[in-house]
Amino acid sequence: MSTSATTGYQSTTEFNPIIINSFKAYDIRGELGVNLDENIAYRIGRAFAQILFQRYNVADASTELKNLKPAVVIGSDIRHSSEQLKQAAIKGILDAGVDVIDLGMTGTEEVYFATSHYKALGGIEVTASHNPINYNGLKLVKEQSKPISADDGLAEIQVLAESGQFATDNTLGKLQLLTDKSAYINHVMTFVDIDKLKPLKLVINSGNGSAGPVVDLLIEKLAQAGAPIEIIKLHHTPDGSFPNGIPNPMIEANRTVTQQAVLANKADLGIAFDGDFDRCFLFDEHGEFIDGSYVVGMLAQAFLNKYAGESIVYDPRVIYNTEAVIHEHKGKAVISKSGHSFIKQVMRDSGAVYGGEMSAHHYFRDFFYCDSGMIPWLLTIELLSTTGKKLSKLVSGYIQAYPSSGELNFHLTTLDAQAIIKAIEAKFSNENPTKSMLDGLSLNFGEWRFNLRASNTEPLIRLNIESRGDKDLLQTKTQEIQQWLASQGAVPA
Repeated sequence: MSTSATTGYQSTTEFNPIIINSFKAYDIRGELGVNLDENIAYRIGRAFAQILFQRYNVADASTELKNLKPAVVIGSDIRHSSEQLKQAAIKGILDAGVDVIDLGMTGTEEVYFATSHYKALGGIEVTASHNPINYNGLKLVKEQSKPISADDGLAEIQVLAESGQFATDNTLGKLQLLTDKSAYINHVMTFVDIDKLKPLKLVINSGNGSAGPVVDLLIEKLAQAGAPIEIIKLHHTPDGSFPNGIPNPMIEANRTVTQQAVLANKADLGIAFDGDFDRCFLFDEHGEFIDGSYVVGMLAQAFLNKYAGESIVYDPRVIYNTEAVIHEHKGKAVISKSGHSFIKQVMRDSGAVYGGEMSAHHYFRDFFYCDSGMIPWLLTIELLSTTGKKLSKLVSGYIQAYPSSGELNFHLTTLDAQAIIKAIEAKFSNENPTKSMLDGLSLNFGEWRFNLRASNTEPLIRLNIESRGDKDLLQTKTQEIQQWLASQGAVPA
């Protein structure tokens, strides 16, 4: 057997079967040199392209697939390992006979946009998001930026990548480098009415991730249109060594620099991103971090004010405030299991204008039902401008009416997640709560509720507790459940 003319990787029958255990529920994430390397990235790229191309070739002429280009778009974040993994995946795609559009250094949402914009068969973002520096991964989407999950194609890709039984009769694909972000930037800007913007000072912390170049382009657009927005940039330059730590504002210690900058500069709003900026985190004018569930409520209200009667999708971890906002503003409340593949499908099925998760993922019908980290802060500055209110005032009513614990994470040392969930259900069974197993276990006692679920991406269980306006009850129940979890061998993460 010969080797590929473009890759140096050995062709079909010379691929020994391997196990690739970096496949997760709806993406691929692994430790470098352990369960993710360039050879694995090559196999994944080739398997992904081959399966998409086979679907394209057998599609009926009337199907939407026939309107697509036989190409895959691909981008990578700023991690030092990302470019090499991307190039390996590109080689695999080309060897599968599929063209490649290389977007260069990108955030995940740029791949989502480009997949639909270029009418490609699919897209890949090489990123480990907020994981440690010795990790990386691949996020995959198919046509129209639709997610690929374990039960909808990802398992098939894994089987082919592991077996190495690739088709060998393909003409090599062609590579095109398209790094211009203009179309993406212009589309994102359609979500904000620049004429409504009032003078605001913003602190934006890009975390030395991939967000900086996009933030610059959006700021340029705002300035060109005469928007009176002042920007203070933090950790702005992309740097794969992450000199200021892995950008993950979900960790409280990582919020301090943004909070201090908001206060020092007397800013109206603080904004922080994770590494691939598919999540957006907000801080009010006092430097207070705004829990993602209240941001969901705020954006739901903003959309329902613009689009009366529309559907809003939300996850089951924290629901009281979101459901109250949707009901008050006469929208349609649609609950979905947590996770982007589930949220996006439920949004498509319901035609929802907006979907939000408390984890700071926000999804938009007019962004191909995908999540974006850039659109939320643009919507927020428009909301601050049109209401004339500070962010703290916009969310204070939510926080008082429906206080919550925030997400509490625990490592398991004895029982597994399902055993813990079964045991806690038994503990509260005599109180006759309303039960849901949509995502983990949700028990609703009327004046308070909790959700306990296993993480889809990490070896953790996650707990969220909320009450109806009773902070003391919230504190009591949080302490009670934490103590019980500790008795079961669950250690705070």
